[in-house]
Amino acid sequence: MKKILKSTLAIVAVFAAFTSCNNSGKSSNSGALSSNNAEKVYVAPGEHDSHYAFISGGYSGNLTVYGLPSGRMFKEIPVFSQFPTNGYGYSEETKPMLETSYGFVPWDDSHHPDISQTKGKLDGRWIFINGNNTPRIARISLTTFETEEIIEVPNSAGNHSSSFITENTEYVVAGTRFSVPIPQKDIAIKDYKGNFKGALSFISVDPEHGHMDIKFQVLMPGFNYDLSHPGRGKSHGWFFFTTYNTEEANSLLEVNASQNDKDFIAAINWKKIEEYVNNGGGTMMPANYAHNVYDDNTHTATSTMKKEVRVVNPSEVPGAVYLIPTPKSPHGCDVDPSGEYIVGNGKLSANLTVHSFTKMLDAIKNEKFAGDAYGIPILNFEDVLAGSVEQPGLGPLHTEFDGKGNAYTTFFISSEVVKWKLGTWEVIDRKPTYYSVGHLTIPGGNSAEPFGKYMFAMNKITKDRYLPTGPEMEHSAQLYDISGDKMELLLDFPTHGEPHYAAAIPAEIIKNNSRKIFKLTENEHPKKALSDADTKVVRDGKNVHIYMTMIRSHFSPDNIEGVKVGDKVFFHITNLEQDFDVPHGFAMIGARNAELLIAPGQTRTLTWEPEKVGVWPFYCTDFCSALHQEMQGYVRVSPASSDIELSWSLGE
Repeated sequence: MKKILKSTLAIVAVFAAFTSCNNSGKSSNSGALSSNNAEKVYVAPGEHDSHYAFISGGYSGNLTVYGLPSGRMFKEIPVFSQFPTNGYGYSEETKPMLETSYGFVPWDDSHHPDISQTKGKLDGRWIFINGNNTPRIARISLTTFETEEIIEVPNSAGNHSSSFITENTEYVVAGTRFSVPIPQKDIAIKDYKGNFKGALSFISVDPEHGHMDIKFQVLMPGFNYDLSHPGRGKSHGWFFFTTYNTEEANSLLEVNASQNDKDFIAAINWKKIEEYVNNGGGTMMPANYAHNVYDDNTHTATSTMKKEVRVVNPSEVPGAVYLIPTPKSPHGCDVDPSGEYIVGNGKLSANLTVHSFTKMLDAIKNEKFAGDAYGIPILNFEDVLAGSVEQPGLGPLHTEFDGKGNAYTTFFISSEVVKWKLGTWEVIDRKPTYYSVGHLTIPGGNSAEPFGKYMFAMNKITKDRYLPTGPEMEHSAQLYDISGDKMELLLDFPTHGEPHYAAAIPAEIIKNNSRKIFKLTENEHPKKALSDADTKVVRDGKNVHIYMTMIRSHFSPDNIEGVKVGDKVFFHITNLEQDFDVPHGFAMIGARNAELLIAPGQTRTLTWEPEKVGVWPFYCTDFCSALHQEMQGYVRVSPASSDIELSWSLGE
């Protein structure tokens, strides 16, 4: 009887377990694999994701665009790296975008995107991102999703604490990670301390067109400047930068840059410095840096070398720069939506430390200083302390906010995201990440008005999350629903390159402003061809210029003769389509660059230098119609001594 009773209870227990697992009316604890969560991230065909996420590509040098909640990658936007997919950095029109004072540099390490703001709110006009290696800042249009401007940053190295913008996009900042001699000179590395400087660059942004210009650089002590964020609300007019290596060590930094108990948050009153500069303050220093601008009307970029930059020493502007002690080796420097709280927790600290802007002003007013560093006042740690989150996790890196009074912090060592309450400093929730999370992003989470529906974490190690693809795998991102009291893991999805940081925004702010075509009537490219009447082939010495059009499904001209070995051939190609999502491609056998992908109404130029006699084909690389395969042509190449005249056909 006992055996029968035990068997019956066991069957009931199993049945109960199965029915509870299939109870779709209740929240499931089975993570991202549950059908409940799968439904939450499903976007049906024809429907749109509710958010755009712009994720840095790290060592890819570019920026990727994902949809949330689906986790689908929509686009890779080329920024600092050549991109064979569409010919960015290969076409004659876009090569100037990658010019620097070091010459043509077709790669960089992109880290931190930030979306333009108006009155502290995301406005969806532009997104900025930094090139970390060859110091640069790029501005990308959120109308065309193309890079429109890149400015090189002189006196900088490891352009890491950027690109973060002020509340009204007055400035985008670019803080150096590595301090260097300014100006550069031949100096013994052992003489680092006291001789190297850290440049914090404030780059003005034109409110109408977005064009950038370096307004001034603050020459700071030779620390490492890691991350930064602007003040907002009550702290508008200030900018905050985390520092490490306040020891000014130059070797074995994992030991020698962790000797001090505290490093600093540098608080910069940019309004005060701006006033000083507007009144003629600062010093013009010789410099050499590139400013590259793309014109949407000519479809062409130009590169200009600039020769000087204005620098400001903090001692010139008393009351503009202060140092706030914070636990050593801090990474993120994050300001809550009200502008009151500044989170600058150290990676080696057991607690999260939060500083008070109000207390900072009070300490400054009452001159409560603990000393100075190179003449910059150091505030007392206790005087600016707002509170601490006690032992929330291991290896805190970065914090963002949901606009509901909560903060979310990543912990690299303990691989988790922790939710805590501003003001009470209590831990509310924690969720694991897989694995070793770096940054996280909440749409608008570093603005005055976050959109607290989703949060996604960008993880550094993939391990067992996806099918193994060798020793190199894409990184992992994880999407959480943060609309309730507890975080809910919804989705894993791979990301391209090595994401460091991201920016996200509701799609409704952007998508209706998206440009779908370039109007032929507005095409001001100097070598455009808008009809067969404009097509031609012109010789200028050894340069041959081909003015070509493309439309479903042919090129004009399609057969060209009279080209010779040793010529340099320029294909100037205009896509005559005026229908959304009908680009055409162009590839030429033997061309030592890339194909072109030419958007409707756009003109692009490919350069080809024929080295062999023969008849060489070109063709469309983007499947455009049922007769795509027929979209081709030939170039006849004759010996250099040939007297064959240029001729071409328009489909005869």
